[in-house]
Amino acid sequence: MRPVYELDVYKLAEELSDLIWYAYDHWPQKVQMSIGYQVLRSADSIAANLAEGFGRYTFADRKLFYRYARGSFEETKAWLRKLIRRRVILSEKDISQYAEIIDILGPRLNAFILIQLSFYWNRDQEPLNQQSLSEKYKIGSVYQEHEMSGPIEMPFLPISNF
Repeated sequence: MRPVYELDVYKLAEELSDLIWYAYDHWPQKVQMSIGYQVLRSADSIAANLAEGFGRYTFADRKLFYRYARGSFEETKAWLRKLIRRRVILSEKDISQYAEIIDILGPRLNAFILIQLSFYWNRDQEPLNQQSLSEKYKIGSVYQEHEMSGPIEMPFLPISNF
């Protein structure tokens, strides 16, 4: 089994949190002391919860931490939308960078959780293969770098949608 830090979903979560981490230094102190801390914590929690779940032994523990990661992902998107709406993140380039990562990470995180759950649900039956999961849930391949497709339940909204 590969280490968690080699999984695409984990790498994307780290990429998002690093992007926020470095942007934080350029925000006004008011933003840093309020929303800034919140978005840093939620973004860091995505990868941290994936890692913690990956290291857990029981299915119930793994499932719980993977769902925490999903919640942290949604929280991070909410904070980023506020930062855009409040004109802290202004540059179209910056907005595009966040949107690009989020548009890939959301479906991959969903697929990762779904596949982990499917292994548990089908443990007494013939295991589901990647192709049947992809067709049934329209999630694409979680093992190939840029073939993930599918909607995010709560899409990232650029500033023009506010």
